[in-house]
Amino acid sequence: MSVKLPTLKEMIEAGIHFGHKRERSYPKAKKYIFGLRDGIYIIDLEKTSELLESALSFLTKTASEGKTILFVGTKKQAKKSVEESAKKTGMPYMTERWLGGTLTNFETVRRSIKHLSELEDKKNTEEYKTYTKHERAKLEEEVAKLHRVFDGIIKMEKMPDVVFVFDTAKEDNAVKEAIKKGIPIVGICDTNANPELVDYPIVANDEALKSVELIMNLVTAAVMEGKKEK
Repeated sequence: MSVKLPTLKEMIEAGIHFGHKRERSYPKAKKYIFGLRDGIYIIDLEKTSELLESALSFLTKTASEGKTILFVGTKKQAKKSVEESAKKTGMPYMTERWLGGTLTNFETVRRSIKHLSELEDKKNTEEYKTYTKHERAKLEEEVAKLHRVFDGIIKMEKMPDVVFVFDTAKEDNAVKEAIKKGIPIVGICDTNANPELVDYPIVANDEALKSVELIMNLVTAAVMEGKKEK
C-alpha cells in the first residue's frame, strides 16, 4: 500500500485520540485505549495506526478487484465527507438515513428505485400535461423524497461487496444487515462502539471534523489507488 499513513503528531492535531467518557464507552474497546484523562478515554494511536494500515490495504485490494464498496455515514459531522469520498471514488453511498432492508431486502429496494425511474419518465408523457397543479406538485414531492433516499444507490444494481461504515454505533442497523448477509465491514469505531463486530475496525474519534476529514481523505486515497491498479 502506497497511501501514506498520518504521523502520530498529525493524528493528535486532528483529535483522533479523543474517545468518549468512561461511562459511555464499550468494554470491548478497552484494548485500544491508552489511558483516561479528565474522565475521557484516550485512544492508543499506535494501535489506531495499525488498524488504519490494515483497513486501507483491504479497501485498496477491494477496489483493485473491481468490487463495490457501499459508503454509509449519516451523522451530521461526517455525511458531507462520506458523500464526497463516495462520489470521488465512484462508489454508492447512503448519507441521509439508513434505509432498513437495503442489504437484507435488496430486491425491494431495487423495486423502489425502479418506481422512481418510472415517475421520472411519467413527467415526460402526454398524460403528465393533463395533471392539475396539485397532482404535479404531489408527484414532484414524491420524486424529490425518493431522490433524497436513493440518489446514492441508484446505480448499485447488485449487493455491495464491502460496506464502509462511519460510526458503527450510530449505524448499528447497517452493521447488523451486513453481518447477516456476510458482507465484510470496514468501520470507524469510537470508544462507544464494539470493534469486534467489524472485520476491519478503525478505532478513532468520530465526532471531530478534523478527525473525520483526515480519515475520509485516507479512505478516498486508498480506494483511488486500488482503482488505478484495476
